Amino acid sequence: MYELTVEQVFSAAHELAGYAGPCARLHGHNFKVAVTVKGVQLDDLGMLADFGQVRSLLSGVLDRLDHSHLNALPEFAHRNPTSEHLAQLIYAHMREILAATAGLADRVRVSRVSVHESDRAAATYFEAD
Repeated sequence: MYELTVEQVFSAAHELAGYAGPCARLHGHNFKVAVTVKGVQLDDLGMLADFGQVRSLLSGVLDRLDHSHLNALPEFAHRNPTSEHLAQLIYAHMREILAATAGLADRVRVSRVSVHESDRAAATYFEAD
């Protein structure tokens, strides 16, 4: 089994309803997202996937989140835009995109997604095999 990880950054604001602390107020983060994909079969060049291609697919997912008020997005109409929920959302979008991408769909799947809201705090989402 091989794994490949790419990272991207996006900036966004959010507030956490029901939280007893300063995060209940509107505030922002420069979120760092790490997406790890996995597979057993390498291509003819000996690569699981091209880093640039996976990073480009991730950029497409993050473009919608970048410089937004996360609470205003439909995905967060009934739940807080926590790092945990962001990781799950990005995971789901990357799974769909990879499944539809020629050359990757038959070889690569998402392993996990981590969302760092600071240098010292991150949440990771993955599904059991």
